[in-house]
Amino acid sequence: MILRHVTIDAGNPYELAQFWSRVTGWPLGDGDEPGDDEVLVNAPAPVPGLLFISVPEQKSGKNRVHIDWVPTERTRDEEVERLLTFGATIHEDHRQPDGRGWVTMLDPESNEFCVERSESERTA
Repeated sequence: MILRHVTIDAGNPYELAQFWSRVTGWPLGDGDEPGDDEVLVNAPAPVPGLLFISVPEQKSGKNRVHIDWVPTERTRDEEVERLLTFGATIHEDHRQPDGRGWVTMLDPESNEFCVERSESERTA
C-alpha cells in the first residue's frame, strides 16, 4: 500500500491549501482554483500530498489526527516565528528550558499541528 494523501476538512479549501503551500513550499495541484471543493498541495515523492475538501460545518473540537513537522532549514523556534507570519497561531507551547519540547500550533481554520526540534537541534 501507498499513502497517497492526508485529507483535511476545510471551510475554504483553496485558502487553506494556499496557507499550507506557503508553509511547505509545495505547489498546489494543477488547475486548482478559488471556489474548488477539493484542492491538493502536491508533496515531493514519497511524501503524501495534503488534500483539502470542502465541508459545511466548522471544526468543533480537537483533531483526532494531526501532523508533526520537523524543520530542515531552520530551528524549531525560527520555524514557529515563520509560521506565525503566515497566519498560524500558537495553541500550546511545550518548549522546555533545556531546549527540548515542541509547539502545538493552529492553522487558519484551527487545525492543530506540531513543530518539533530540527535534526541538528536533536543531535547537538
